Amino acid sequence: MQHISWLPFLATSFLIVLTPGQDMVLVMSRSLSGGMRAGIVTAAGVSVGLILHTVLATLGLGALLHASAWLFTGLKLLGALYLLYLGVSLFRSSGSMAISTSDAAAASGLRAFAQGALSNVSNPKIVLFYLAFLPQFVSSGAPSPMQSIFVLGIAFAVLTFLVKGPVAVFAGLLSNWFRRHPGFLAGMYRASGVVMIGLGMKLAFEKTA
Repeated sequence: MQHISWLPFLATSFLIVLTPGQDMVLVMSRSLSGGMRAGIVTAAGVSVGLILHTVLATLGLGALLHASAWLFTGLKLLGALYLLYLGVSLFRSSGSMAISTSDAAAASGLRAFAQGALSNVSNPKIVLFYLAFLPQFVSSGAPSPMQSIFVLGIAFAVLTFLVKGPVAVFAGLLSNWFRRHPGFLAGMYRASGVVMIGLGMKLAFEKTA
C-alpha cells in the first residue's frame, strides 16, 4: 500500500520484536521443554494473539480501553495474573522432560499454542501500543487509514513469527542437550519463571499512559 512507510515500519518493528519480553521467554521455555515443534507452535500462538489485537485495535477497542480506566485496569490485572501463573509454573518445574506419546504431544501442542495466544490477548497494553505505534507509519492523506493500520498490524504479527520462529528452532536444537542436563534446565526454568513473575508485577502496577 503506497500510503504506508514500509521501510521505517519494518526497521522499527524488527527492533521491537527482538527486544526480550514475555513472548520471547515463553517461546524459548516451551521450545526447551517440548522441543522445536512446541516452540514454533507457541510462536504461532503469539502471532495469532497479535492478529486478534490488530482486529480489536482496528475496531477501536484501544480507544475504549484508553478512555475507561476501570476496564483497562480489570483487563490488565487479568493479564498480570496469567503471567504470574506462567512464572510460578516455570519456577516450580523440575526440568525433567519425559518422552510424550503422540496423543500427549498433540495436547501439548494445543496447550503451547493457547499459551502463546493468551500471553498476548491478556495484555491490554498491546492494543494501546498498536493504536499509538501503527498510525505513525500511515500518511495523513491515506484514503482509508484504518485499513492501513489493519495491514500494518498483520505485518507486525507476521514479522513477530518470522523472528520468534527461528528463536524456537535454535532453542529446540538445544533441547536434547538440556534433556541430558536436567539440573541446568531446571535453573533455566527458574530464571525464566522469575522473569515472567517480574513482567507480571510490572504489568500489574503499570499505568495507562
